[in-house]
Amino acid sequence: MSAETSDPITLGWMVGSPPPEDKIIRFSDPDYFSFPKLRWTVCHFRQLMPTVGVSRGLGAPAPLKREMDDAINALTFTPLGGGTPMTWAQSLAANYTDGIVILHEGVIVYEHYAGCLNDAGEHGAMSVTKSLTGLLGEMLVAEGKLDETAKVAAIVPELAESAFGDATVRQVLDMTTGLRYNEDYADPDADVWRYGAAGNPLPKPEGYTGPRTYFEYLETVARQGEHGVAFGYKTINTDTLGWIIARVAGKSVADLLAERIWSQMGAEQDAYYTVDSIGTPFAGGGLNAGLRDLARIGQLMLDGGVINGRRLIPEAAIDSIRAGGDKMAFEKAGYGLLKGWSYRGMWWVTHNENGAYMARGVHGQAIYVDPKARMVIARFASTPQAGNTANDPTSLPAYYAVAKHLMKMR
Repeated sequence: MSAETSDPITLGWMVGSPPPEDKIIRFSDPDYFSFPKLRWTVCHFRQLMPTVGVSRGLGAPAPLKREMDDAINALTFTPLGGGTPMTWAQSLAANYTDGIVILHEGVIVYEHYAGCLNDAGEHGAMSVTKSLTGLLGEMLVAEGKLDETAKVAAIVPELAESAFGDATVRQVLDMTTGLRYNEDYADPDADVWRYGAAGNPLPKPEGYTGPRTYFEYLETVARQGEHGVAFGYKTINTDTLGWIIARVAGKSVADLLAERIWSQMGAEQDAYYTVDSIGTPFAGGGLNAGLRDLARIGQLMLDGGVINGRRLIPEAAIDSIRAGGDKMAFEKAGYGLLKGWSYRGMWWVTHNENGAYMARGVHGQAIYVDPKARMVIARFASTPQAGNTANDPTSLPAYYAVAKHLMKMR
């Protein structure tokens, strides 16, 4: 189904009091997050499952100026791997974009909504959440509150017998841990589904004997390979980091994000995390937020951690991320479309001539920061395929085309 024919408003999901039986989506349904239902679900997690808030505080939002650039829709690019050139406007439907905003020098120059999202709504950020967890970790390291060389077991003794026990904090931050864990969403037998079952807040079915929380699952993770050798993208690294952060800071990632960033950056809306059965925030993928607030995170990164003359993030934390990680370790992961990239502090670093870096999430979520172009792109989407290999060919060159256009406009 195309973006047009799978539009959740067109399909009439969850409309009515009550909705027709064939239009109801329940969290307990096995396909609640399968296409095309996911195109509605990504904007309504709070309606389906328990969550914990991330407060924007009591102050007024920091206004974002608007100078719309009508030329962006007509910009053309060639998809990665070749093919027929397409316009920026065409790429939005191709990638099932629910919302996208572009900032240039901190000014909104483009904004578009579709599907389940409008400018007052929230949307699941998926693994963009990882980058915010990583940012919190890098902040604690830069402030001397977290030793990146420390072994995980020294901070979280409960993980001493797991694969994480003898990994360093830096190896967790950069996902160079050696773990037996399969995160192939297309494989129904992958470990990621067992992890999802552990974190599911609903009562467990009769006879279930597995872990019942994120914490319990992390204690069961076995070793495979050596730490520090190769990059391996595994969500359980981020939730382990979330546990580390909670121990060091004395508060959850949701509360720390609210205290240090969300309530300080002039956000327009509260954000929220999905949680497990004991209220633990899903540090690896549970954040839901408004689109412009996601763009504010990107702008905060672009501006070196300073907003309105106030420093919220240590400059050293952002410098660490921008510098990137071990390219050789990253190459071993075999990302054919991301040649020359690396991973640092749970951010994806392009190492292109503009020094761009990203937060990335399944089904097309993104924060793209381009320091040379002074550009931030924040996107929410609901592409049918989870992996970003489905949208990277028509996303990454589109972002670069906008960057080139904006640099010419200076």
